[in-house]
Amino acid sequence: MKIQKLLKILTLITSAIALVTTSLWIGKQAYSWLPPEAAAESRLVDDLFSFLVTLGAFIFLGVTGTLMYSIIFHRAKKGEICDGPPIEGNVTLEVVWTAIPILLVFWIAGYSYQIYEQMGIQGPNHLMHLHMPMGMESAYAAPVEDKGTRGRGDAGNEEDKGTRGRGDAGNEEDAGTWGGGDTGNVNKSFSASSQIASNSEAIEQIDVLAKQWAWVFHYPEKNVTSTELHLPADHRVRLALQSADVLHGFYVPAFRLKQDIVPNETINFEFTPIRSGKYRLTDSQYSGTYFATMQADVVVESPEDYHQWLAKAATHKPSPASNQAASEYAQVVNQSFSTGWATVAPAEPPVVNYPG
Repeated sequence: MKIQKLLKILTLITSAIALVTTSLWIGKQAYSWLPPEAAAESRLVDDLFSFLVTLGAFIFLGVTGTLMYSIIFHRAKKGEICDGPPIEGNVTLEVVWTAIPILLVFWIAGYSYQIYEQMGIQGPNHLMHLHMPMGMESAYAAPVEDKGTRGRGDAGNEEDKGTRGRGDAGNEEDAGTWGGGDTGNVNKSFSASSQIASNSEAIEQIDVLAKQWAWVFHYPEKNVTSTELHLPADHRVRLALQSADVLHGFYVPAFRLKQDIVPNETINFEFTPIRSGKYRLTDSQYSGTYFATMQADVVVESPEDYHQWLAKAATHKPSPASNQAASEYAQVVNQSFSTGWATVAPAEPPVVNYPG
């Protein structure tokens, strides 16, 4: 009798060890299910994802294993029609199966908040960003002020005002509308960048303009514009996100970061790219008919290569970039039959130094 009881205990312990080991292994595999970790923040997100997968695998395998064990070893014998032993009124069992889910919920919530706090992305209220263990500033919405400056850290350089992304003083129509946006957005962008630059020189400042349906990036350091986002690796980056029209979403899966871009707001968004390579930026918010075409390459490179690219791009004469939304819209307009419904015309293709 004692031997049978001892065998049951050993079997239970062995099963628990196998369950934990298998769950941990599955949790480790979860890292390979995601894109490469291209930003410091992605590691935190992947750790949380692996934790949730491990916990989910433990619960799933534990419940499934218990059911299979009961079905195989405790099934009713042939011809047996009586009920099993009643367990109603077992207070201890009820307390256990109530307490375990509650503790798991608190565990998941606590760990998730810890990751959220370490990432420093806590919403638009900067007063909430008091604890930044990783030294990260939060994404926050700064009030927009139209001061008519360029955000280049050089308030006295007035001759470039209104020529952002063009390098052509004679073209007044697009002057001051980097990427072909409206003048108000440009002034707001310059104002935001200038304010940011005065606060910190160590962080790479880049202006981002989202419009239907194109991304335009402005690098105040060299007054360069492009439709391809270049970032220095292992260097803190602060993006000044703006929308020229409707709600957009800045989302790079390899960075595990997503930030809504709200019209009439400048959203300052920080992260640290750590892995060189080319990634993909998409619009995570539905912004109209051609929003699926609103994609751009994100190039993470060494700081030396980044500055060489900036210097080289600065020598390029601004030119219109290709725009898939504009091409598809032109096909629709020129087709021989009418679809019967109206659509929003894409903004003019951005005029940039580096079309990508």
